[in-house]
Amino acid sequence: MTTRLALGLLGLALLASGAAADEPAYVPTWEALLAEHTRSVPTTVGTTVDYAALKGASRDRWRQLLRQLDEAPAPESREETLALWINAYNILTIDKVLGRYPVDSIRDIGSFFSPVWDQDAGRVAGREVSLGEIEHGILRKLGEPRIHAAIVCASTSCPSLRRTPFTARDLDAQLDEAMRQWLASPSKGMRIDREDERLTVSRIFDWFEDDFDVLGGVRAALTRYAPEADRGWLASHAKDGHLDHFDYDWRLNDVRRAGSATNLPAP
Repeated sequence: MTTRLALGLLGLALLASGAAADEPAYVPTWEALLAEHTRSVPTTVGTTVDYAALKGASRDRWRQLLRQLDEAPAPESREETLALWINAYNILTIDKVLGRYPVDSIRDIGSFFSPVWDQDAGRVAGREVSLGEIEHGILRKLGEPRIHAAIVCASTSCPSLRRTPFTARDLDAQLDEAMRQWLASPSKGMRIDREDERLTVSRIFDWFEDDFDVLGGVRAALTRYAPEADRGWLASHAKDGHLDHFDYDWRLNDVRRAGSATNLPAP
């Protein structure tokens, strides 16, 4: 091997190790668990989670992930903050389910007086938080409506869980992709009935309508991120009537409900 080639290979190795070092320690653990214990399925849920395996054979690795999330450094940039808390919400949501699994719905974990969203969920960067605090007290206050395509409440009608972690470096592209994939689902994201001129979208756009004002409103956001074939119709119906909303299916995104659905490649 020539000296020049050896130096080149060393440089590539250093660059690769440096890139890995830029991410908190929990990220590669989360990435591996997502790859191993989630499945992409051609049904409304989109992504299922193997809760039984995470509670059983992979229990120690899951506990390692929680320790690493607790030890994650405080984020410094807006992108780091968003990536950390989006990942944290998805991790701690799964953990809440694991604590009571098997359950039919995450809402079964709470009660009228103590909803699951208000319960202590775990520790992130040395801070005890609830799922509600992450969503409403941290993420929504950052003024980034695309989070609603990224945080997943372990339910069928939630946007499909991304099978790779969100990272500060790729965050903008990942959030755009999450919005596009969500709206491409005609059973829980967006559906257009051209014959009846009827537009049906996720109820999330009703619950958090004001969050999309920074994108020009819900209809502007739909037009921007909808499948290309639908954008013209949306633009020409930008001021037409009210939006219809899908019923929200709170059933758990459990792999055991998906039967023998195909395991597709991660995005």
